[in-house]
Amino acid sequence: MRKVLIAGPFQEMEMMGSRPEVSLKKYLEAKKEIVDEALDHFLPGVGGISPEIFKSARYSVFAGGKRIRPILCMAAAETLGQDGAMTLPVACALEMIHTYSLIHDDLPAMDDDDYRRGMPTNHKIFGEDVAILAGDALLTEAFHLMSGSDLVKEISPEKLLRIMHEISKASGFFGMIGGQVIDLKSEGQDVTMETLHRIHTLKTEALITVSVRSGAIIAGADDRELQKLSHYGSKIGLAFQITDDILDIEGDQEILGKDTGSDKEKKKVTYPGLIGIESSKETATGLIEEALTALASFDERAEPLRMIAKFIVARKS
Repeated sequence: MRKVLIAGPFQEMEMMGSRPEVSLKKYLEAKKEIVDEALDHFLPGVGGISPEIFKSARYSVFAGGKRIRPILCMAAAETLGQDGAMTLPVACALEMIHTYSLIHDDLPAMDDDDYRRGMPTNHKIFGEDVAILAGDALLTEAFHLMSGSDLVKEISPEKLLRIMHEISKASGFFGMIGGQVIDLKSEGQDVTMETLHRIHTLKTEALITVSVRSGAIIAGADDRELQKLSHYGSKIGLAFQITDDILDIEGDQEILGKDTGSDKEKKKVTYPGLIGIESSKETATGLIEEALTALASFDERAEPLRMIAKFIVARKS
C-alpha cells in the first residue's frame, strides 16, 4: 500500500488559523485531497477487457462529494493519537460503498434522479445496465480492498475481520439496504415517528457510525472510547439525514447540485413532513449537542470531530 503521510489534526488546525469555519474548510479540503488521491490509487483504471465499467465507477466516485465518511474514519483514528493514513484502505472502501448506494438510489426503479452533485446521474451517462453493474462492482471492490494483503501488514487480521463484519452489517439487511426498502415502501403512507426514525437509523446513520467506529477500532480504542465515539457517530448520522430532509425544502438547487422538493413530490416520509421545519431543525441541533457531549472526555485531537458535527447542521449541500 502506498503510504500517504499527514500531520495530526491539531497541528493542521494550528497552521490554518483561529477562525473555526476557516479551519474546518481547510481541514476538509486537505483530507478530501488525501482521500481522492488514495481512491485514484486503489480504484482500477479504465483499461482491461471492459473499460466501460471502470469509466462508469470512476465517473461517480470522482463526481464530487465531501468524503464525510472516510474523513470521519480518519479523524476518529487521529482522535486516539494514530496517523489517519493508516485507515485509508478502509476509509476508501467506505466511500466506495457510499457511492455504490448513490448510483443505485438514483436509478429509475428507485428515486429516478437525473442529477447528482450537479452532474447527470450515472445511468443517464452509461445506461441503467452498466450503472447497476458499476454499483455492484464498487461494493465488491470495497471488500476486496479491505481484505488485501498489503492492508493486513498495517492492521491486524482480527481488527480487519471485525471492521468488515461491522461494515457489511451497516450496509446490508440490517443497515443501509434495510432502511432503503422501508423508505421505498413507506412512500405515500401514513408513517409513525418510530418508523421514520428507523428509516434514518438504518439508511444513513448506520454507515456514518461504522465509519467512526472503524477508525476507532484501527486506532485501538478501548471499550469506553469506542462507546463514546459510537454515540457521537450515531447522533451526527441522524442529524445528517434530518438536515438532508430540510435542505430538500430550503436548499439552493445550484449549491445542492440537484432538484429540491423531490421528497414531497415522491411522497417520501421526512422529519419536516412529520413534525415541521422548525421542530426538525431543533431536533438536529439537539442531536449535535448530544454528539459534542459524547466527545467531552477527549482532548484537542477530537477538535475535527467537533467541528464536523457543527458543520453537519450548518451545511448548504
